Amino acid sequence: MTAHDPPRSRYVRPNEDEGERLDRHWNELLQELRLAQTGTQILFAFLLSIAFTNRFQDADRYTHVIFACTLVASALAMGLFLAPVSFHRIVFQKHLRDRMIPLADRMARGGLILLLVAISGGVLLALDVVVSRPIALTLVGLVFVWFISLWYILPTWIRRSDSGQ
Repeated sequence: MTAHDPPRSRYVRPNEDEGERLDRHWNELLQELRLAQTGTQILFAFLLSIAFTNRFQDADRYTHVIFACTLVASALAMGLFLAPVSFHRIVFQKHLRDRMIPLADRMARGGLILLLVAISGGVLLALDVVVSRPIALTLVGLVFVWFISLWYILPTWIRRSDSGQ
């Protein structure tokens, strides 16, 4: 270890029982979902509002198809981010948290994928108005790679590099 290496630490809670661990995981997931839900709901509201503008009504078929796909991806993402709340309400006090958390995790992961599609579509819709379509597509491709890098590649790399320790 050099002076520039961050200290290695495994965060553990030695006195935490299974119920406390499940409660902590649920609370951490809820905090993450709050952030994702808010952003997705704002994007969804923005998309709904532009559908009724005169300029959008006059747009070409390509724009309408991109809009439709983006709106649906945003709605589906919002549904996946809100699903754990509904799930929790239905199974509340049924002692199913051990089954609920892995499902809610998968819903959140699916929601993030759909949110990435919706963000990319929203950026494409906006850029298509101000730059040429090929430039807009190139820029959206870069935005998409940026998100993939931060949301998936970097965490996967850190996870894999740490698994050998």
